[in-house]
Amino acid sequence: MIVRFARAVALLVGLGIGSAAFAQNISVATGGTGGVYYPMGGGMAAVLSKFVPGMQATAEVTGGSVDNLKLIASGKPYIGFSMADAAQDAYKGEDKFKSGKVGVRTLMVLYPNRMHLVTTEGRGVAKLSDLKGKRISTGSPGSATEVMAFRILEAAHLDKDRDVKRERLGAAESVNAIKDGKIDAFFWVGGIPTAAVTDLANTPGVKLKMIDHAEVVPAMNKKYGNLYVEDSIPKAIYKGMEADNKQATVMNILVAHESMDEKTAYNIVKTVFEKKADIVAVHKEAENFKLENQKASATPVPYHPGAAKYFAEKGIKVN
Repeated sequence: MIVRFARAVALLVGLGIGSAAFAQNISVATGGTGGVYYPMGGGMAAVLSKFVPGMQATAEVTGGSVDNLKLIASGKPYIGFSMADAAQDAYKGEDKFKSGKVGVRTLMVLYPNRMHLVTTEGRGVAKLSDLKGKRISTGSPGSATEVMAFRILEAAHLDKDRDVKRERLGAAESVNAIKDGKIDAFFWVGGIPTAAVTDLANTPGVKLKMIDHAEVVPAMNKKYGNLYVEDSIPKAIYKGMEADNKQATVMNILVAHESMDEKTAYNIVKTVFEKKADIVAVHKEAENFKLENQKASATPVPYHPGAAKYFAEKGIKVN
C-alpha cells in the first residue's frame, strides 16, 4: 500500500500535478517595519512565491541581522538578510555567537548598508564625541545596527555603558523617541532612503542633522577585518541635510543554512536576479543587486554551492 502511494506521488510530481500539496514553504527573515529589510523582503517573498514552482515564501518581521542568523541556525526553512559583519561573527562563532558557530552560507551580496547617526537641531550633537553624556539609541536587540554602533563608539573611544545613556530601539521607535524628546540621537544602519528617517526629516518643525563618523572606519577595520568602507549619504536623500554625510558602510548579504539543498538555493538566486525589476519596484536599493558585486572578497562567508552554480553559469567564480 505504502509502495503504491509512493509511486502515485512520484507520478503526480513527474506530471506536475498536485504541486500545491507538496509546496515548499520558506520564510524570509527581514527586520523592523521602519527599515529597508522588511519591504525588500516582502518584495523578494512575492517574487519567489510567483516564479519558483511550488514555493510559498513569506516575509517575517525580526529584530534584524543577529536575529535572522539565529533563525538560520535553527535549521528551519529560512533565508535571511544580514550585514556582513554580523554574518562573519556567526560563521566564526564570535561576539553574539560565542555559544556556537552558525552553518551560514552566502546566497548573494545585496546592497550597501549605510550607517546613519541621526540627531536634530538643538540636541547639542554636532560630532561623534558630542555623544558623551547624551541619551542615544544604538539599535534594537538582535540587530546588526547594535553590533556596528558599538564598534563605532569603541573606535571613537566612547564606552557604550559608561559614556552614553543607552536605549535599544529600532528605526521607527528611535524616530518616535527623538520626536518626543526621549533621546538625543540614534544609530541606524540601512539602505537609503530609510522610511523612518525620511519621516523624521519631513516632520514639521524638525531640522534633521546627520553626524559624520567616517573617520573611525580605519580603527574598526584594524580590529574587525576589512568589512567597512568610508562612504557618504548624499545630501539630497533626506530633507534638511546641508552637506553629504561622511559615514561608515558595510555590505548586506542574503544568507541561508549550509544544509539548504543546492537546487533550492540555485532557484532562489536565479529568480531574484531574473525578476530584480519586481523587487526594485518595492525598494530602489534592489538596483544594487549586481552580478559584478558577487565575489568572494565581498562577503566574509562562503557562498552556498547552489548560488555558486548560478554565478558560474554567468561566468563568475565566487568560491
